[in-house]
Amino acid sequence: MLKFIKTLTRRQKRNVLLLIDLMLVPLAMIAAFGTQADPLTPVETLSLLFPILPYMILIAAGLAIWLRIPQIQLNAYEARAVARSGAFAVHMSFALAALSWLFGLAVPPGILAIFGAAFLLFSYASRMLLLWAVTAIYKREIPRRRVLIYGAGTTGTQLAAALRSHEGIDPVAFVDDNTALQGVQIAGLPVFTPARIAQIAEEKQISRVLLAIPSLSQPKQAQMARRLQAMGLEVQSLPSFAQLIGEEPLVEKLTPVKPAHFLGRTQAVTSLGEDCASYAGRVVLISGGGGSIGSELARQVLACRPAKLLLYELGELALYNIEMELHQQAEDGGSDLVPVLGSVTDPRQVRQVLTEHGVQVVIHAAAYKHVPLVEANPLSGLTNNVLGTQTLARESAETGVERFILVSSDKAVRPISVMGASKRLAELVVQDLAARASGTVFTMVRFGNVLGSSGSVVPLFQDQVSRGGPVTVTHPDVMRYFMTVREAVHLVLRAGAMASGGEVFVLDMGKEVAIMDLARQVIESAGYTVRDAANPDGDIEIEISGLRPGEKLREELTLSGERLVTDHPKIFCAREAHLSEIEVASALRGLREAIAAGSQDAARAVVDRWIETGRDNTPDLEQGGG
Repeated sequence: MLKFIKTLTRRQKRNVLLLIDLMLVPLAMIAAFGTQADPLTPVETLSLLFPILPYMILIAAGLAIWLRIPQIQLNAYEARAVARSGAFAVHMSFALAALSWLFGLAVPPGILAIFGAAFLLFSYASRMLLLWAVTAIYKREIPRRRVLIYGAGTTGTQLAAALRSHEGIDPVAFVDDNTALQGVQIAGLPVFTPARIAQIAEEKQISRVLLAIPSLSQPKQAQMARRLQAMGLEVQSLPSFAQLIGEEPLVEKLTPVKPAHFLGRTQAVTSLGEDCASYAGRVVLISGGGGSIGSELARQVLACRPAKLLLYELGELALYNIEMELHQQAEDGGSDLVPVLGSVTDPRQVRQVLTEHGVQVVIHAAAYKHVPLVEANPLSGLTNNVLGTQTLARESAETGVERFILVSSDKAVRPISVMGASKRLAELVVQDLAARASGTVFTMVRFGNVLGSSGSVVPLFQDQVSRGGPVTVTHPDVMRYFMTVREAVHLVLRAGAMASGGEVFVLDMGKEVAIMDLARQVIESAGYTVRDAANPDGDIEIEISGLRPGEKLREELTLSGERLVTDHPKIFCAREAHLSEIEVASALRGLREAIAAGSQDAARAVVDRWIETGRDNTPDLEQGGG
């Protein structure tokens, strides 16, 4: 039967409804005349009215088409549709009166009124009966999804009413936190306490819960959804009416606050000015050109109009994206943009690229930088960060590169992580070459965390907030230095331009920022409140997850603590001791042997032997909490 209904065209369905209305005309006549004091039989009534019956049917057909009665869908038969049917019935009563007068039939006015009322009643009843029959057929032949509505307020009851005529969804019950509603029936459905959701879902075979509580904050809805999903239930959330009509923006359309908002100070970014001369008209290579730092380096170097800019990148997608972004800027500035897909650990490719393009300036930003990942994969981290730096720096010296700038990290100072140790070893390699190279200026720039870079804390916090929390902080006392990627890159380029060789430049990062305070700022900037002991009804909780392997409570920017001023107020110079040529060669040899043998212990032994670590001052990781 369902298959037959679905094969009917829209015109055929309208014709069925029109035919039903026409059949109701004689039926209403019989009902009207049957109310007389001396009622006639149905046959006698039809015999009496037979002369005008064909005309009544023709008039009914014309009126139905004019009033568009057959176009009204069964599931849309509500107040306006009933009013239109009422107008149809009134017109039919006048038609009966006119035809009775023309044909000389004595029809009392009361019969005319009863005819109209009967016709309207039969019209309404026929559609309700037809809707019930079609719905029953759909329910029997189409699988129904049984749902539980969370929230028995106005939104929930309206949702339940709307779902009653849905062909695939069957509302079964409500749950609501309001104890006054629990145990009663609303819109024909029982209301239960949320504590019984698992039991109700099992007993009534419910697979989906609809959250009909748009007044609840988005984080709390997300937390509720996770609890329900843990029970094996599918969860969907209903937006508020204000959101649906556009008076209130949907949560998904909210734009996260830019990371620079959390810096708490003015960015140290001005024009490069005369320092642009170090890059203008030159052939510049940026390793790691597709990363957060590398891509911003490319943007700012292009603004200086280099003759050629080479983007050296291991990740194909990252390289593709930055090339597509910068293609037009390079073309407008008259610079050649050259994407190079490869690894800085490949000496053959590095030498070929440097020689073929006549590279004059190398800015080395390629590195594995995520502390936990490098801690879990120490050999890969050391290979890329140390041996890759050594390969690129050595080949730069041998091919006559004029200037080599290493982008370093504050994690290189007394490191306790493999990532930090790898960056410190990379610094030692560059310092050694700076002491021995005659034609190439080697320098390095050291700074702390970059707000908004890939994997950094602010985007992580914002993502956690969007999912309803909790926001995870590793330790309540952890502190970090921060600057924006634009600010960091600007100062790297200025430091590289002023270098004379061997300097360890340190950027002024401002004051340390407490990560707990930063987490609160991210939550509050999104319009939510922090849930803690002082505010148990807040939206999002800050959870202490514990320090991860390789993480420190606080970072340092120099080994000695002394910083020499330079011509730029935000750039300082740290004169630090470094290893001799023999010591660096020995460290690199030991590292290569450990990597070739696949021995993490041997690699860590090399690190411990040749660099000053901060493990002796590391707090107990367990104090960070669960």
